[in-house]
Amino acid sequence: MQINLNNLTIEDKLKLIEFIWNDLLKTEKDVPSPAWHGDELLAREKRVKENKEKVLNWQQTKKEILKLIDENQNP
Repeated sequence: MQINLNNLTIEDKLKLIEFIWNDLLKTEKDVPSPAWHGDELLAREKRVKENKEKVLNWQQTKKEILKLIDENQNP
């Protein structure tokens, strides 16, 4: 399969990413994760506990991103 990304809008690209991500989650045990991911997760958890980093709700953040994209495409 070949997709010409130049023909996709930013919103379509984000939807494609979400579609691929959801498909990968079906077999997440088969998706390799580099060792540095675990290190980064531990570092982020530490920053959250120390109130040095804020955790955002992904669904709400995604809505806000799509809203900004829409506003930029339809000023």
